[in-house]
Amino acid sequence: MEFALFLGCNIPIRLKQYETSSRAVLEQLGVTLVDIPEFNCCGYPLRNIDLKAFVLSSARNLALAERQNLNMIVLCKCGYGTLRMAQHLMKENTSLREGVNANLAKEGLKYEGDIQVKHLLTVLFNDVGTEAVKKKVTRPYENVKIATHYGCHALRPSSVVQFDDPVAPTIFDQLVEVTGAKSVDWSTKLECCGGPLAGIHDELSLDFTKKKLADAKKAGAHYMTTGCVFCQIQFDAVQKRIEAHTDSNPHVPSILYSQLLGLCMNINKDALGLDRNQIDITGLERFMAANDPGLNSA
Repeated sequence: MEFALFLGCNIPIRLKQYETSSRAVLEQLGVTLVDIPEFNCCGYPLRNIDLKAFVLSSARNLALAERQNLNMIVLCKCGYGTLRMAQHLMKENTSLREGVNANLAKEGLKYEGDIQVKHLLTVLFNDVGTEAVKKKVTRPYENVKIATHYGCHALRPSSVVQFDDPVAPTIFDQLVEVTGAKSVDWSTKLECCGGPLAGIHDELSLDFTKKKLADAKKAGAHYMTTGCVFCQIQFDAVQKRIEAHTDSNPHVPSILYSQLLGLCMNINKDALGLDRNQIDITGLERFMAANDPGLNSA
């Protein structure tokens, strides 16, 4: 099973542990990742400014993967939603697609629409399969409650992203429970993390984040898990800043799903990048099965 790995712009700079933990987990699950150095920005920053520039940016990445006949695996849900939207727009608008290909031709590239764009979670759920993932879990969690945060870009618009049921998604919850943890039901589960408002309306952004953290805590969650760059930053780095300025923060540490899974697969903690998270998540180990073989495997 082979995929072209699309990291996007933020992961290499702001969330390196998402890359290293995902690589480590996927390697153990028999998934081969191919790096394409020529990949560029997904185009999301231009999406509401210049539609053609946004689609061209996405299409170039798609064409590069197509040239190697590889489907794409995307870690960032924003990047996932953006690439899927570009595919949708070019399928629906022939003239847009022709204009994009005219530009791509300058580099000897062409977008045909022959590859699929998948998110890390859908690859684990649909391509690898939950049973295969479960077989790799050597230290299942016990008595730990996890709040899954789906994020916005993977669920909507549902006809484009086709990630899961946008009203009652279950993929992420099932992947959490494969680890032995319990996925809790919480009322604001599908609401925005507040990240898109950061730098525009900081007060409102923090209100969104605080509300979600409080709701996860109320539902009994010990930890929150994410599969999105911006959501993880919001619930980790931003939550740490909130805690520095208030005593009322409910404190629900956030862990990337690749880290959550990798830890119970007995993957080396350095590879998982646990120490890169702003809020300490090493306490999660106390919820693991008693038969501890050590955490030093590659």
